[in-house]
Amino acid sequence: MIKGIAKIFSKQNKDLRKRIYFTILCLGFFALGINVTIPWAKTIYAELGFLEIFNLMSGGGLQRFSIFALGVSPYITASIITQLLQMDIIPYFKELKEQGYVGRQKINKITRYLGIIIAFIQAYAMSVFYLKSGDVMVMLKTSLVMTAGTAFLLWMGDQITQKGIGNGQSLLIMAGIIMSMPNVFIGAFNAFIKGSFETGLGITLFVLFILVYILIIVGIIWITLAERRIPIQYSNRTNSAYGAQQSFLPIKINSAGVMPVIFASVLTTIPATVVQLIGNDAAINFVNNYIVYTSPTGFLLYIVLIFLFGYFYTFLSMNPEEMSKNLNKNGGYIPGVRPGEETSKYISKSLSRLTTVGSVFLVILAGLPVLISSFTSLPSSVTIGGTGILIVVGVAIETYKQIESSLTARSYAARKKRFR
Repeated sequence: MIKGIAKIFSKQNKDLRKRIYFTILCLGFFALGINVTIPWAKTIYAELGFLEIFNLMSGGGLQRFSIFALGVSPYITASIITQLLQMDIIPYFKELKEQGYVGRQKINKITRYLGIIIAFIQAYAMSVFYLKSGDVMVMLKTSLVMTAGTAFLLWMGDQITQKGIGNGQSLLIMAGIIMSMPNVFIGAFNAFIKGSFETGLGITLFVLFILVYILIIVGIIWITLAERRIPIQYSNRTNSAYGAQQSFLPIKINSAGVMPVIFASVLTTIPATVVQLIGNDAAINFVNNYIVYTSPTGFLLYIVLIFLFGYFYTFLSMNPEEMSKNLNKNGGYIPGVRPGEETSKYISKSLSRLTTVGSVFLVILAGLPVLISSFTSLPSSVTIGGTGILIVVGVAIETYKQIESSLTARSYAARKKRFR
């Protein structure tokens, strides 16, 4: 790690430093915009409830009704929709998927336009529900400002991807979550040390809270990096030509990442949003008592949805049949397994077992904050676990790997130039 930092500040990596500075500048603009509140929309609710995950990803901007209140969550929703449409639902999207780079560019363009449309719909729905001014022009004006904020973040994310260190949209989400994290420790400090606990007991509980938080981060890092490597051999390669190198098909324990939790959160959010907009008291009471994840049945539904979406998204992004076909095309095979259908079944079985472990991990991570807030008197801002840490760790590891690979490539190019 220290050697990597030293390499960044060496003369030959001046271009990489510029990219890092540009990324920091963009994230600074994001942090500034989160704190710029829409002037006529200052009357905002105190508790977000089912919208807490979206407030977390926007760095608390949703609760403040800032110009970046929606963050890039509409883009995430749009990308989920376009991924689903590529599953033989609409032939046009499947054709784009099979076109390679050109098709991906078209899909990305469609996703951005769809994200802006979803942003306007979400902004207008929240304006109608939370402002309650009755003035249509005020609601439209608020919706346009919030949509413009999302559009600007999408553009800035693209700039970070092209001119910065990459992962533009993911870094914006990570930055928003990191900005919300100090409130967790401030809330814990106030609850344990300044609260009703005795001084010694309060300090002990606060230190224990920090230690548990660190252990959860370590566990998330281990799960994120853990993978099973299925050995692969190629019929057109020999050990004498390629030495002792062994090819593997890596399958992560948590291949779906945080997407199952976002899926489940969106599905449990929709009924609550609809009944709140309708204003029917009986429907509101039913949703609050049986569907919202703070209720017992709602929590059970939330857990089941996370588990099911863990399987759905994993097999959507890693199709065993396609992986088997690609291996066969490249002359590869799994030792002891026949190419074709048996290889597909073998990969599917391995993927299913690993997904079970990954889904259980997601269930624990997503359910822990809900259980703690339900059975303790701690404020809602104090959470242990949660999807926020998973997102931050995942993006941080991916960004570190990109910087490390960039340093390796530059070092290799410099050595090659020196020996010419």
